[in-house]
Amino acid sequence: MGKGTGNDDERHEERREMITLESDRLHFRFPDVHERAECSVSFQRTLRIPDDDTPYPLPPGLGNFPLRHVDDYKSRLPAERLRRGGVLMPMHQAEAMWISFGSDFSHPAYPFAVKIATGKVCAVSGEGWTNHLNRDPQDYVVLPEQPWIDGYCVEKGVIRQFIAMPLGEGYTVEEQITGVAEHGGVQIVAYPMKAERYEAILAKHRARRRSRAQVLHSPPRVQSPSMGLAPGGLMRQEIYDDPYGLDAWDQRHASRCFVTIANSAQWMAMTGEKPPTDPPTAKQYASAGLPWFDYYDGDTEAVSGAEKFTDLSSVADLGAQKGETPLHENESLTETRVVRLAPTGPRPVREPGSS
Repeated sequence: MGKGTGNDDERHEERREMITLESDRLHFRFPDVHERAECSVSFQRTLRIPDDDTPYPLPPGLGNFPLRHVDDYKSRLPAERLRRGGVLMPMHQAEAMWISFGSDFSHPAYPFAVKIATGKVCAVSGEGWTNHLNRDPQDYVVLPEQPWIDGYCVEKGVIRQFIAMPLGEGYTVEEQITGVAEHGGVQIVAYPMKAERYEAILAKHRARRRSRAQVLHSPPRVQSPSMGLAPGGLMRQEIYDDPYGLDAWDQRHASRCFVTIANSAQWMAMTGEKPPTDPPTAKQYASAGLPWFDYYDGDTEAVSGAEKFTDLSSVADLGAQKGETPLHENESLTETRVVRLAPTGPRPVREPGSS
């Protein structure tokens, strides 16, 4: 593994790859691989869709969650959180999010394979964390083909939304899959495409054009920010199959980041900042006539759902089993205005809109 915001037990030779935090977005750069090998990741606030076993379209982005360097608050964090490094992010309990991916602004964009896990359980395959890519089943998303991921891949073309819940109460995917509440948070590792493979893509692109003419780093310590992600409502979303093949990715170079999730009280105690206010409910948003979204790439095959997620209980279902109501304002929606997005030209942006 290369240098990044997470710490590895093994140290390899010095490389220049790095992760920087810029405007609440993580930027992964690999100049030793290729001058264009760069991608970014942000965490988007969004509506929590109803958890009623009805697949909904994609909700909008309501702005980035704020991110802060863990090392800036080392006097307030327990040693285990500091050892992981990375960044700190606030989420209200039962708040939803989606993860947005971006490539550099060159064309064609530099491809990446990116692994996303919550509590060290892969959001694509349901398998435990490994420091390498796996193809069968695929345990990563491919950029730029995958513009975002909103949740756990439970079946082909359907995900369950990422929902923040406390560790230790049995709701998180980590607890449901592994039986323990240990890690929480979000884990990300990015692998760039091999330079020679990208150069071949670039050469084809040029031929077609001719034919047409902040690196991541004494008050009392606060309670450990033990928040994880749990499966929420169903959403229509495809996780796309790798069109390049496992051999395309330069697994000698990788950068990893651990995102620690803090609840609103913990965030205020550590940073002195107020967290973002609660987003509107899905019902309020839909009643205002604002758009939802559908994204479909007919040229790319979707992966199947993870077998490990077959027996997952959603937050609402598990709450009912426990005699609890963890999701307030969980009413079903009968009407939504859906805007169709397609991967043509510049990458689509999901936002509330005004028309």
